[in-house]
Amino acid sequence: MRRSSGMAVLALAAAFLVGCSSSSDEGSSSVDSGGGGAAVPAPAAPGDTGGGSADSGSDTERQVVTTATSSVVVEDPAESAQAVSELVESVGGRVEQRTEQAASEDGEGAVADLVVRVPADELTGVLAELEDLGDVRNVSVSRSDVTSTAVDLDARISALQTSVARLQSLMDDAASTEALLAAEGALSARQEQLESLQSQRAFLGDQVELSTLSVHLEPVAVVAAGGDPGFVDGLSAGWDALLAVGSAAVVVLGTLLPWLPVLLLVAGAVVLSLRRTRRRTAPMAPPPPASPSPTA
Repeated sequence: MRRSSGMAVLALAAAFLVGCSSSSDEGSSSVDSGGGGAAVPAPAAPGDTGGGSADSGSDTERQVVTTATSSVVVEDPAESAQAVSELVESVGGRVEQRTEQAASEDGEGAVADLVVRVPADELTGVLAELEDLGDVRNVSVSRSDVTSTAVDLDARISALQTSVARLQSLMDDAASTEALLAAEGALSARQEQLESLQSQRAFLGDQVELSTLSVHLEPVAVVAAGGDPGFVDGLSAGWDALLAVGSAAVVVLGTLLPWLPVLLLVAGAVVLSLRRTRRRTAPMAPPPPASPSPTA
């Protein structure tokens, strides 16, 4: 009976740890020494309803995500795209996406687009360096404060680390297979939640550390194409129109040429038929009058 009572108590304790909040006990600091290697931050783990108070300290570092866009008119978009890539890498950033569109036969349409990640403290300098590549037409910078999200994730990670440490201690003290299996199931679920939160925190930290910059590069010809046409433009347009008309005439002539013999045969047949019809319908000429016989 005593052994059964001990097993029941351990099972109930494991179920209580699975169902309760990760940080509802006040004695978390005393459990840290008995945990199996779980790293718990120096501050006490906050409760489920007290997570918002973790960022009340004035020494909390602000977490800001910065994104920026820029459009630059350059002589050669492909060459400028390479220059932007080298500039970003020189300040410790990286190029995440780079696309280039080749020019058409008339020399228009060549553009390049890049999405780069730049250290947050280097973004202003990189935007200034873009002016050396060409004419910067527009720049847009936006910032989003994610301090509360970061603090909340840190608090939840700390609480789960404490819960994992307690479950590991419970597994070490388990006196039955049932209690050990219950503790292992709870530990697996908590570790899965912990890894998910740590992944979210790492992604958020990367967004804060490296700003996202989108750069659009276009050639001067694309911008100048919208200007007022001049004499040379009119002459070029007229010549193009003449060539277009000539090409159309050649196409029509090439289309009708195979039909020319057939049309000639049909026209000849029609002409012969009309001539025969006219001959049949023409009135007969009266015979000439007989000359009078001479009298004796």
